[in-house]
Amino acid sequence: MHGPASDLPVELKEVSCRFGDVAVLDRVTLSLRPGAPTLLVGPNGSGKSTLLRIAMGLLPPSGGTIAWGGRPDSDGTRRAMVFQRPVMLRRTALANVVYALPAGRDRSHALRLLARVGLERLADRPARRLSGGEQQRLALARALARDPEILFLDEPTASLDPAATKAVEDIVRDTAAAGVKIVMASHDLGQARRLAGDVVFLVRGRVLEHAPAETFFAKPGTPQAAAFLRGDLVI
Repeated sequence: MHGPASDLPVELKEVSCRFGDVAVLDRVTLSLRPGAPTLLVGPNGSGKSTLLRIAMGLLPPSGGTIAWGGRPDSDGTRRAMVFQRPVMLRRTALANVVYALPAGRDRSHALRLLARVGLERLADRPARRLSGGEQQRLALARALARDPEILFLDEPTASLDPAATKAVEDIVRDTAAAGVKIVMASHDLGQARRLAGDVVFLVRGRVLEHAPAETFFAKPGTPQAAAFLRGDLVI
């Protein structure tokens, strides 16, 4: 009996996204392949969140094509996404994870996932009473309950303090080491340096660079990327 087909690579070809007269993505061609985390960086409004939503399958492109594992359609069961401000269900932390479990998984698996993100002692606490960092870790556990092959993260540490940020980054590293492809948008260049295997640099909806992280940070290939790394990109 064959297992589920892979959703990797995720291939975007000439993908555009428009909201009215505004072009949020402009003819993006990009391949997201297995391996170390891919970090999406760029100034505010560059299209990072929209690109994640299209790659996840939550948003159809206005133009171009997207394929998962060579297929134009996928049921999405091998993908999961965590947003900057996740919505917590009105139930306990444990029940939030149990709710996301696929058929065949039981409460004990949910408890293991809570332990994986360091929340096992808070299993019975109402999810909405957790701190921001705890809620983000719970959102990661809930996403991992789907056993994803690809995990999309939209600036998951943007509103967190340094300790909570480190806790989330540790989970990202452990998840990537376990073979899950991480595709993550971040406004934090230090974070991108710490986590990225490769970097996608966007400006005004266009991919200006896609390079190994070491190359991008040591020798950016465009004046815009060099300016962005210096902190003085004007758009």
